[in-house]
Amino acid sequence: MLGAQARPPARGYPDVVTPTEPARDPSDRAVPVLTVGFVPGVTMTKWRRVWADRFPRLGLEVVELVGSDQLDALMQERVDMCFVRLPVEGPRLHVIPLYEEVPVVVVPKDHPASLFAEVSTADLSEEHLLADVEGVDSFDLVAGGAGVLVVPQSIARSHNRRDLVYRPVSDAPSTRVALAWLQENPHEMIEEFIGIVRGRTANSSRSARTAPAAPGPRDGSTAPARRPGPDTNAGRASAHQRKAAARRPPKRRGR
Repeated sequence: MLGAQARPPARGYPDVVTPTEPARDPSDRAVPVLTVGFVPGVTMTKWRRVWADRFPRLGLEVVELVGSDQLDALMQERVDMCFVRLPVEGPRLHVIPLYEEVPVVVVPKDHPASLFAEVSTADLSEEHLLADVEGVDSFDLVAGGAGVLVVPQSIARSHNRRDLVYRPVSDAPSTRVALAWLQENPHEMIEEFIGIVRGRTANSSRSARTAPAAPGPRDGSTAPARRPGPDTNAGRASAHQRKAAARRPPKRRGR
């Protein structure tokens, strides 16, 4: 009715929204924290930094695991993904091999092996080889003279000590690090983390591929190609030549 006072909208009803909404970035939604496990020797610094730069509002939790717990942590869903040391087997697993590790022998600083750039297994045939037992500091045993220890170089580097040195073992079998996760894991950021580990740029990530394309001409036609402008370098060269010619002294004519 004309002249009637407008009634305020009823409380509890949402505002009217347009039928179509633009796709949201994962950072704008409530996405669960991605939990990533890793075994000793794996360095997470670079990947954590890239994640923080690319998804500053999404949580990334990293959990260090002992080697014997890497498979159980995945199967019990204590972690979404895990950097594992192969071999690891499971019918429900996706596994992406990443890189190989150089085997090294850890010896006391005054050990004869410290004088060489690398050694062979034959050079260690008379040494007492210690097993890298979890829960026991094998590096302390090496420092105490109980024997020598063969481990991946990444583990030896992480236990850097002044009283110990390590040397590559040329013919020892290498170990391999891989990234693994359960096939049925529904976490939507798994693919994004895989992309970070594989070195994909932000523009080639899944979130970038789902972004809308830049708008083109309104009439649907193709934008004309830009015509090349004048060759400014040629113009500069000719000007330089003219100045050089002006500075030249006139040629003397013969009498």
